[in-house]
Amino acid sequence: MDKKNIVRYSDAELEEFKVLITEKLEAAKKELGYLQGQIKNSGEKADKNYVNLDEGSVTLEKEYISKMAGRQSKYIQHLQNALIRIDNKTYGICRQTGNLISKQRLKIVPHATLSIEAKNEQAEAKAKSRR
Repeated sequence: MDKKNIVRYSDAELEEFKVLITEKLEAAKKELGYLQGQIKNSGEKADKNYVNLDEGSVTLEKEYISKMAGRQSKYIQHLQNALIRIDNKTYGICRQTGNLISKQRLKIVPHATLSIEAKNEQAEAKAKSRR
């Protein structure tokens, strides 16, 4: 791709996305802290709140919360990577096509690295490979 054709979001637009991502990152970190507290306290709660439930139910709930915490950690990492891309001024550029990802998509999924077109192409390729 010719460097002259590379388009990126303006510094003002990148700053808007940075504010959005920073807010989402803070909320995600709070949620992760809450989930980690639930995991830590689940042993204590098992004795008090789950007297009538078997040990398997308590274990299942703890595994579920652990999965949620893992997903939240991954989400936080994606948001942190998006902030790095903002600093590098590569944020919002589709890693597959090199085109700008739409603002609407980035407002909904601020850590997106693929445009809708690229995502659809991946889904089609995946569907064809299953046939």
